[in-house]
Amino acid sequence: MVSNNKMIGIVAALAAFVGLQAYGLKSTSHSLEDRISGVEQELQSVRDASSANVTRVAADLGVVSEKMGITLKDLEQARKTAETLRREHATSVKGFRRDIDTNSKAVVALREESTTNLAEVHRDTTAKIGAVAGDVQSVKGDLDATKNDLAASRREMGDMRDALGREIARNSSEVAELRRRGDRDYIEFDVQKKKDPTRVADIQVKLKKANVKAKKYDLVMFVNDAALEKKRQPVNEPIQFLVGKDRLRYELVVYSVDKDRIRGYVSAPKDKLLSAEGPNFRR
Repeated sequence: MVSNNKMIGIVAALAAFVGLQAYGLKSTSHSLEDRISGVEQELQSVRDASSANVTRVAADLGVVSEKMGITLKDLEQARKTAETLRREHATSVKGFRRDIDTNSKAVVALREESTTNLAEVHRDTTAKIGAVAGDVQSVKGDLDATKNDLAASRREMGDMRDALGREIARNSSEVAELRRRGDRDYIEFDVQKKKDPTRVADIQVKLKKANVKAKKYDLVMFVNDAALEKKRQPVNEPIQFLVGKDRLRYELVVYSVDKDRIRGYVSAPKDKLLSAEGPNFRR
């Protein structure tokens, strides 16, 4: 009996243990299922996220691929352009070299031609200089002869002036006597003091002051568009001056001084050509 009860107790204990084990296994099974379900959900979430990431990455790759395609196209075009430029540069360099060679030949030819021309010019110039030197010597001889002639003429004119200065008329009667000799022309004048000058022969005379007591006078002569002024000039003293382009020697003499009045004459050469001291040769 005792043995049966022990057996029953053992059996009951085993049953209880087995039940506990079964319950534990069942609980463990539910827990594992729950975990497996959570893991599957997490995996699905990861899958969804990965799918979205893959789609986005694929889109980005498409954009990048498109841009890369444009860049490659540009690079290819740039490469073609560079090749074209290289060929054009090579052609230009060849052309420049040909031009330089041509110009170098032209420069050499021009240098040779210039050297030849310079030699000819030098020879021609030397010959002309020699001829000019001969002409210069001839002209120099002519100038020396002309100088001698001029010196003689000056001496002769000086003598004539001295003689002219000695032949002075002191009144109207003596002027008439000189006029009868016929050597020169004698033009008498009677000039009074006034604002405007008085024309006498080829000049104009303006009286500025007359000193009767001292027998002196101040006047201005307008000769060759120039004013020639004489102050405190005594009577019967000739004033010589040159007139015109041929420099004809004239002479003015005042032989009478009154109040605001002078009288005298102007002497001029008759032969203008022979009397010219600086002839103006005309063709």
